[in-house]
Amino acid sequence: MPVDRPGTVPLRVTDEVAEALRTGAPVVALESNVITHGLDYPENAATARKVEAAVRAGGAVPATIGVDAGRVLVGMTDADIDRFASGAGIPKVSSRDLAVVLASGGPGATTVASSLVLAHLAGIPFLASAGMGGVHRGAQRTMDISADLIQLTRSPVALVCAGAKTILDLGLTLEYLETQCVPVISYGSDDFPAFYCVSSGLPSPHRLDDEAAVARAVHTHWALGNPGSVLVATPIDPADAVDKDEVDAATEQAMAAAERAGITGNALTRHLMRAVDRSTGGRAARANTAVLAGTAELAGRVAVAYARLRQDARDRGGSA
Repeated sequence: MPVDRPGTVPLRVTDEVAEALRTGAPVVALESNVITHGLDYPENAATARKVEAAVRAGGAVPATIGVDAGRVLVGMTDADIDRFASGAGIPKVSSRDLAVVLASGGPGATTVASSLVLAHLAGIPFLASAGMGGVHRGAQRTMDISADLIQLTRSPVALVCAGAKTILDLGLTLEYLETQCVPVISYGSDDFPAFYCVSSGLPSPHRLDDEAAVARAVHTHWALGNPGSVLVATPIDPADAVDKDEVDAATEQAMAAAERAGITGNALTRHLMRAVDRSTGGRAARANTAVLAGTAELAGRVAVAYARLRQDARDRGGSA
């Protein structure tokens, strides 16, 4: 059964995750926001288990991250997943909210930003997500920039995802990552992917085509003394993708409607995602589910390659 691990911030680590971390086996962290703020119950619970199964298919141990009763959940049991999936009003917790939610003892579902913080705290070097946040369209006026981008500069946890959400300004998002010295690697693609679109239409700074090369790049980034993340972006399977022009048109219409209605801040992302899903007849939501599994499996494979690299370094008597 899960046990508490003593420390400044209480961690409740499942036996499977604790054993993997103890032995140096590959582990991939997963955000819990997908459970609470995605599909309805019981589809959300089934999707969470499907994502965990994808990590296992890649060869690694999944560790879904959450917050509850003043503790960080590092790995969720089936009961935890069902409780989060069926519970009402569990808030989305970003990195800025963690201290307050932990201190107050309430439950919380983690985003990319908070999952990066907590994965590092637990000693997990990889996080998988469908897509990260970024610079919002119109940010020149609103200063609306996702905390995900800030946290990528601070937490030494590699993020494997399908790029940034298509509703964002992807050009400015890449500019921000360049300015903050966050390496961006597209796996098997010359272009930077765009969540449920195969390509953003923008070239990726780097392309690598095998997990071992990605693992070496991640290891070397931290060996050089860099403090933050490496972004590994993998495109959605074209069979599951949504046409970029269709998404862009729906997003522009939804942005105009949001401006007329005064929708801003955290509510804007939800408004835009739902508008795109309605416009595509639900294909965007189905693509989102496909992306979750695809990125999780790749993260598992890269985590395996990274664990092997570290073990080889230890066997040679060098630094791991």
